[in-house]
Amino acid sequence: MSPSNSPNLTPNLALERKPERKKSAAKSAAILDGAMQEFLANGYAATSMDRVAAAAGVSKATVYSHFHDKSSLFASLVQELAEESFKATSIDLRDASTFTGEPREVLTRLAREILDEATCDPKFCEFIRLIIGESGRFPELSKPYIQNVAKPVIDGLTHYLSTCETLHLNDPEASARTFMGTLIYFVMLQRLLGGAELMPMESDRIVTTLVNLIVPTC
Repeated sequence: MSPSNSPNLTPNLALERKPERKKSAAKSAAILDGAMQEFLANGYAATSMDRVAAAAGVSKATVYSHFHDKSSLFASLVQELAEESFKATSIDLRDASTFTGEPREVLTRLAREILDEATCDPKFCEFIRLIIGESGRFPELSKPYIQNVAKPVIDGLTHYLSTCETLHLNDPEASARTFMGTLIYFVMLQRLLGGAELMPMESDRIVTTLVNLIVPTC
């Protein structure tokens, strides 16, 4: 039979592979969920691929077929959390439409969204606690967070501050880092270190003062 007369198997193969892809995606999601449980409960060093496999309900071979090693699994988990965080909020600093509006309005909305997310997503806060706690012994753990979370946010905000026609900042990148650093420190002090009980402060005070530093009042 010549090639021109051969039956076209491509559509059938595509249909057969769709369920396989769905199964693969479901297993990846289960592995990431299991990894999150184990990392938060036991820390990075004490978490093994065996424990992740047991928590995910899959074999260890399946875990290794989806993720090369524990550091790759951790990096994928950070990337997944970053994507979930961007999807869960109304603000995505990678999207230019996020910065539509008057600077004071844009920055206030951004600051409140970040603080609200930190309050409503304890899992993310606990994961940040894990990264900070383990990065001394495992410096590579902080790199996925910087690449997938910190850098896109800083880059997006820096671009906005440097191109906003009504702002004339001497150093937009330093201003962006000051903005994010203040918010992150507030979350760390209040949530991760328990400062809310010993030295409480309303988040609106932080937001208003921070925005005034970048957008001077008339």
